[in-house]
Amino acid sequence: MIEIWVELGARAYPVVIAPGLIGAAGAERLAPLARGGRLVVVYDAAVEGHLATLGAALAEHGVALDPVAIPSGEASKSWAMLETLCEALLARGVERGDHVLALGGGVVGDLAGLACAILKRGCRFVQLPTTLLAQVDSSVGGKTAINARGGKNLIGAFHQPSLVLIDPDTLATLPLRELRAGYAEVVKYGLIDDADFFAWCEANGAALLAGDAVARVEAIAHSVRAKARIVAADERETGDLRALLNLGHTFGHALEAEAGFSDRLLHGEAVAAGMALAFRYSARRGLCPGGDGTRVGAHLRALGLPAGLAEAGVNAPGTRLVDHMRHDKKMVGGTLPFLLARGIGQTFVARDVALDDVAAFLDEEREVCDAPRRP
Repeated sequence: MIEIWVELGARAYPVVIAPGLIGAAGAERLAPLARGGRLVVVYDAAVEGHLATLGAALAEHGVALDPVAIPSGEASKSWAMLETLCEALLARGVERGDHVLALGGGVVGDLAGLACAILKRGCRFVQLPTTLLAQVDSSVGGKTAINARGGKNLIGAFHQPSLVLIDPDTLATLPLRELRAGYAEVVKYGLIDDADFFAWCEANGAALLAGDAVARVEAIAHSVRAKARIVAADERETGDLRALLNLGHTFGHALEAEAGFSDRLLHGEAVAAGMALAFRYSARRGLCPGGDGTRVGAHLRALGLPAGLAEAGVNAPGTRLVDHMRHDKKMVGGTLPFLLARGIGQTFVARDVALDDVAAFLDEEREVCDAPRRP
């Protein structure tokens, strides 16, 4: 069992990583949080098997689960579903001191976390992420949000969980496409500031996706340690440090918007393409060697992830993609900071990027003969 703390003073919390944690070991951690022998859990249909396992384990401690189901998919990150969920939690008598469990992927964690941030001006919650993307990224750090017409994650709050329980065994039931999408966020930590970890990904990424348990635990633990360190130093992204975690997201969110925030393009797939675009754009500006951009794209493609517009299924003009970027929540005074790179493991925040130059770059990318989109 690995325990990593997110050091936030009085609000510090542990991230526990262990195979089988959805069962008995997790129940031991969760049972003391129950009020009146009950824990409310928000989940979607994709994790009903894990819900049954968790429920049986908690029953051994005299705790019953009170489940609240939400529809699967990015469409659930909406005003309408946020209202529905808040009303369901209120109907169950959730109090400020209660802990709501969020069992599932990033959509469940984001939606449940935001509901808990605003319900009665804040109640507590526990993240039980079951996807690789949620385990290595969205479950840690306290960012909660829903989407709006203008863009992704524009309505949200910083609301830290009380506990994160990560069970790598849940990945055994995850479709390969979802695993690949989560893997993009693993690679991100190497590209940000750890070239050695990117090299580890090149050597071990295929094994991780194929089911290597040791590689999965190593990737999850390394990613969580990296994110915990960054969040502890810059919780609310007031400086440049936490902003580095957005590598690939400015390009990626524009691609998601163009795809209608649908399953046509998963978040991790968009981030993968966005990271490759960020490195190629950096090379275009003379900031990093072109070979680094090629290396990043080659690794992502080798693992079945998109590394270009065509592979992501997007054929929009650069001006339209840039219009999506104008709604980015990071916009300050009409200027959008971009995460660019001086090389692998050397990401930085650039505040001198002209959006018309980005549009021209994206139009050039449309003319490139990309490899066929991943199956």
